[in-house]
Amino acid sequence: MSPFSTYIERNKAFAHTDAHLKVPEIPFIPFKQTFILTCLDPRVEPAAILGVELGEAIVLRNVGGRVTPATLRDVAWISHLHEAKTPDADWFELAVIHHTDCGSALFADDELRRDFVSRGGYDDSTIAALAVLDPAVTVRRDVDLLRSFPLLSADVEVSGHVYDLRTGLLTTVVRK
Repeated sequence: MSPFSTYIERNKAFAHTDAHLKVPEIPFIPFKQTFILTCLDPRVEPAAILGVELGEAIVLRNVGGRVTPATLRDVAWISHLHEAKTPDADWFELAVIHHTDCGSALFADDELRRDFVSRGGYDDSTIAALAVLDPAVTVRRDVDLLRSFPLLSADVEVSGHVYDLRTGLLTTVVRK
């Protein structure tokens, strides 16, 4: 039995409820007008730590919850869809969440990072810059990057937060 089998069984139970029928009619307009960017670390699951329910938020997860070129492309697309298809609908808040004890800090390990970079396709300085050593600092940088991104509608509010793995608390570092 594969580790994923558990989730197949849970999905069957979910499909027998009516929850999957209660989703937004417009996929890029979540019920809570929220777009969350956070780390892919399994200790930072938005449904668990924030209580995010199906249809409430767009959730984008990557290493460190960092703003990368791929993140900017995704944000630009959602912003464009909103402007083109639903210009009169409420706009969303884009909440960036970094966390303590982030595994992306290993990008600061020169030897480990260089070994990874040597596999090809990655630029050493770009990867090094993704390390979350102080989440309050990196979340501010990423909020600034999003706020200055010309393809993000000015109607999108951007905020920055730090999740503390030890206490379980989320602290707002940058207000919208």
